[in-house]
Amino acid sequence: MLLGVPPGEPVPRPLLVFFHGAGGTAEQSLAAVGAFAAARGVLVLAPTAAASTWDLIAGGLGRDVAVLDAALAQVFTTTPVTRVALAGFSDGASYALSIGVANGELAPEVLAFSPGFVSSPGRYGRPRFWVSHGTHDRVLPVDRCGRRVSAELLADGYDVTYGEFDGGHAVTPELVTAGLDWWLGSPAGRA
Repeated sequence: MLLGVPPGEPVPRPLLVFFHGAGGTAEQSLAAVGAFAAARGVLVLAPTAAASTWDLIAGGLGRDVAVLDAALAQVFTTTPVTRVALAGFSDGASYALSIGVANGELAPEVLAFSPGFVSSPGRYGRPRFWVSHGTHDRVLPVDRCGRRVSAELLADGYDVTYGEFDGGHAVTPELVTAGLDWWLGSPAGRA
C-alpha cells in the first residue's frame, strides 16, 4: 500500500483510491496516475492485491477489503481528506465499480479505466460513474465489457459518463486527465 502525497503543506485534500490491474502493483498505479493527481493537489492511495488480482474477482471479499479498510482508517486519522473517489484499471476498474456501488456514501464518484464487469456485494448510496474503454481492447473487449457495464449501471438508475477511445487495453495520460477533470469538476469536487 502506497500513499502519494502532493508537495506542499499538509492541507485538506481529495483522496483517489486507485486499484491496479491483474498482476499489477501499487507502484504501477502511482506511475499511471500519481503525477496527474499531485498536479491537482490530490492524494493517491494505491493498494496492492494480496494475490494476483483482487479478492472479489478471485471469489469473494476478504483480505483485500480488510487491508483497504485499515489503510483508509490510517489515512483518515493522519491526513485531512475532503472527499474520496475510487478508481482502477482493468481488474482494478471492475473492483472499483463493485466496491463503489456498495460504498456510495464513502466514495460518491468512481473512475473505471477498461473494466470487465461490476458485481457488487450490496448497494449503498448513489455514486456517479466515469467509464472509459478502448475500441480495440483485446483483453476485455469493449462490446462485452465497457459498453455492457455502462448499460447495466444506467439501467440501474446510476449517473454514468461513458467514453470510448481509439486504442487497446490501456490507461493513458489523456484518460487520466479526463477522469480527474470529471471528478474534480463535479459539484462535490468544487465544495
